[in-house]
Amino acid sequence: MSCVFERIAILGVGLIGSSMAHAARAAGAAARIDLYDPDPAVRARARELGLGETHETAPGAVREADLVVLAMPVGAMGAAMQEIAGALKPGAVLTDVGSVKGAVVAAVRAQVPAGVRFVPGHPIAGTERSGPDAGFATLFKGRWHILTPLDDPDPDYPAAIARLAAFWRALGAEVELMDPARHDVVLAVTSHLPHLIAFNIVAMAEDLESVTENEVVKYSASGFRDFTRIAASDPTMWRDVFLANRDAVLDVLGRFSEELAVLRKAIRAGDGRTLFDLFARARRVRREVIEAGQDSPAPNWGRDDPAR
Repeated sequence: MSCVFERIAILGVGLIGSSMAHAARAAGAAARIDLYDPDPAVRARARELGLGETHETAPGAVREADLVVLAMPVGAMGAAMQEIAGALKPGAVLTDVGSVKGAVVAAVRAQVPAGVRFVPGHPIAGTERSGPDAGFATLFKGRWHILTPLDDPDPDYPAAIARLAAFWRALGAEVELMDPARHDVVLAVTSHLPHLIAFNIVAMAEDLESVTENEVVKYSASGFRDFTRIAASDPTMWRDVFLANRDAVLDVLGRFSEELAVLRKAIRAGDGRTLFDLFARARRVRREVIEAGQDSPAPNWGRDDPAR
């Protein structure tokens, strides 16, 4: 396809940033890709991988970019924006890939120069791996990318939204528009709370290791193994996510605690009907996820396929 942005700059070369570089090149969505990461070792590895033109400073990477992507942990975005604000060219589109939108908007928006269009975003895609070697071109294929446009009176702002949506579609994503506050509530349910539960269960199991003499790891069933995969996610990124989206996470965590209390009461009382009804309802949601194309219908998620 024809390129959507002549030149893009990606700040942060982790899983998402490196995957964007791979995908943009594979799709021809950008003629040139500029990169920056604050870690010298990551910059060196990005050069070795040939992900793009890697710069020694963030302002140097964004200076001529038509699209600038903030792809670092959400807690670092405000400082990154302060560093690059004076180097952004008029007419550039600025976006991010953070898992929280309200806090990112609060940290970034006031620093955006006139003439630069800020369209926050979040790709609902990822793995438990991180770093420049973790990226791959098909990460976003068939996945949702949520754009959370702002109330911006700039007459060119709608065109910036449309162009950014076209870019993400070129990378293989399905694009949805959503209010930033609504995004944070939805993701607290579908992503943030599940990660919090996984981190807690795996850490609890580690505490039990001394009691069970390594049996927790030795006899890990598929459910626990899936929790360990989620718990292997980048701790810096997830620390920032929970602190930035604390209100929505605490609200959802409160509801979860209430539901957990109901289950505890049902187990204690031998109330099989309550248990069955909740399990059946949860099973229906799993079927809906598969029907929506968001996961594989293969048994054991296709892990037992000899072709894999």
